[in-house]
Amino acid sequence: MLVSGQLYVVIPLLHDMATGWGSSAGGLTWLVTAFGVGYGAGFLVFGPLSDRIGRRKLLMIGLPLAAVTTALVALSPSPEVALALRALQGIAVAMFPPAGMAYLSERLDPRRRVIAIASVTGAFLASAVLLQVAAQVLVESVGWRGLFLLSAAGFVLAALALRAVMLPDLPRVAAGSLLSTYRAVPGLLFDRVLVLRYVATIMLMVGFVAVYTGLQIYGVSSAAELLTLRASGLPSIVLVPLLMPWLARIPLTIRAVAFLLVGALALATVGLTGGAALVLLLAVYVAAITGGLPSMNEAISTGAGQAKGTALALFSFALAVGGSIGPQVAAAFGGFTPLMYGLAAGMAVAALAVLASARAARRRR
Repeated sequence: MLVSGQLYVVIPLLHDMATGWGSSAGGLTWLVTAFGVGYGAGFLVFGPLSDRIGRRKLLMIGLPLAAVTTALVALSPSPEVALALRALQGIAVAMFPPAGMAYLSERLDPRRRVIAIASVTGAFLASAVLLQVAAQVLVESVGWRGLFLLSAAGFVLAALALRAVMLPDLPRVAAGSLLSTYRAVPGLLFDRVLVLRYVATIMLMVGFVAVYTGLQIYGVSSAAELLTLRASGLPSIVLVPLLMPWLARIPLTIRAVAFLLVGALALATVGLTGGAALVLLLAVYVAAITGGLPSMNEAISTGAGQAKGTALALFSFALAVGGSIGPQVAAAFGGFTPLMYGLAAGMAVAALAVLASARAARRRR
């Protein structure tokens, strides 16, 4: 939650940061994008590297670096400096998701893996709600700089906790040069089955971030109502992982497409009704995202052959790309209702991409 929440924590702070620097809140959405760019680039570096040097070792390096770069963001004297530091922060915290997910894959019984992956991806999504709520509640008392310092302290505590509980790294055979670790990346990126699934993953995350950014910048609700809207997705984030043992019995392609279409329908209904029953519809939408992410994770893992670790790093990269594009998509539409229709169409296209990938996979066999 702390790692992925750094992408979203800026969203409720945009107006405070803009006031302090004398700039526009819309222009500062680039602070989200800068982090997402660094976050995505970090996955490409650290995902394969975790296969090489070990999950625990990488995390023991990455989390202290995350603490340092997060504290530096709090010291930013201007938006330009903040943009550069947010990109560095994104690179540093990108060490966690691929190493953490791979650690679970190596250490957990296969029967528990589906629930574990759904729980971790649910935590990534919960961070979008919890970190935004925390930022909105605390910014009045500690300021936006204080929130980044609190996050830095959280990374220090997380590093100490993981050091205490993580098992030692499994023995690894270092075959070839360090550069050879990255040879699988181009093949996975241009695989015709996986690329469609990566595109669907990007679209899924674009929508998730754009919805919350749109709520913030278009003044859809008051501050108190925004707090309720952000929290409305939490029950879905908790419930869906608990249902995954049963949902996993549905064929993978059908499950992924169904979640994407439910998300599209929820967004289209928000646009059609003009925000009536927004709390309920957002809860349905978040449930679709919470179920769709582990389904896409599984679809990418099953299509990757022996390169699962690198493929899942690219999955995390796709999430970061979507998260970084989301704020710009929200700002580009110029209004909340057209944004909802546009995102609904994007989710439908993502569902078609998953269907096309399944057809390509069958032809390959």
